[in-house]
Amino acid sequence: MENDKRLRGVGTALVTPFTKKGDIDFEALERVVEFSIDGGVDFLVALGTTGESPTLNSEEKREVCAAVARFNRGRLPLVMGMGGNDTASLLKQIGKTDFSGYSYILSVAPYYNKPGQRGLYAHFKAVAEASPVPVIVYNIPSRCGANIEPETIVKLAESVPNIAAVKEASGLIVKISEILRDRPAHFSVLSGDDSLTLPLVAMGADGVISTAANLLPKEMSQIVRGVQEGNLAMAQQLHYRISEILKLFFEQGNPPGIKAGLHIRGLCENVLRLPLVPVTRNLYGRMEAELAKLS
Repeated sequence: MENDKRLRGVGTALVTPFTKKGDIDFEALERVVEFSIDGGVDFLVALGTTGESPTLNSEEKREVCAAVARFNRGRLPLVMGMGGNDTASLLKQIGKTDFSGYSYILSVAPYYNKPGQRGLYAHFKAVAEASPVPVIVYNIPSRCGANIEPETIVKLAESVPNIAAVKEASGLIVKISEILRDRPAHFSVLSGDDSLTLPLVAMGADGVISTAANLLPKEMSQIVRGVQEGNLAMAQQLHYRISEILKLFFEQGNPPGIKAGLHIRGLCENVLRLPLVPVTRNLYGRMEAELAKLS
């Protein structure tokens, strides 16, 4: 993979909309996909954390991925979320999956069993060797219980050809800066935290996999492109303009916040699957007020 081929820009971590009865709402999913594409994002991510993938069964996951590919119509690269804490089961799942229309896997670090760095390296090496498409390593220690250290990420990037990128949601800027400093030229570093997008891209990160882009695709895209094209002042101004709503999106977890925002704007129902529940009325009202300022 050449340097100019690495994954860049803004990827929307798509929600999975549900009807009031709790079924997948494919009409709303198409609206969200079109809204993201119209807003100028660079790629789409299905079945990530924001998509409530832990509450979808195998058939629903297949249906969501097929629907996103159908709605996309080949316009943008697609990323499929696919991870787990049982490496052998994950490899079997990869072997049975239809990747038609998809360019990457986004694979979260194994959770609950808390492997060490050698175990993390061995897990992702096995995933990459089994995958027919390049792998994006997803580092989110707040959900997985362990941080993939910079040395491990750089080692994976250098020694495993099918590992293309990392989504960094550790929030540890010093450690992320080590990855940016030491990575090989072909390897992408993507922010996994909307609020840290501007500083990380200014440090040399390639973009963001963004929850906020479900509702603010234009703004997130302009921030990333502004920094990359040398218009830092514009990017800073926009960053501060949306900083309050970004904070509100995550005040009661993800995706309850972004689904509330999408409901306010009429893009999908404010329905989640347990154990997640909608945001409180108080937060919903504050989000309404803040989004009205951005209209």
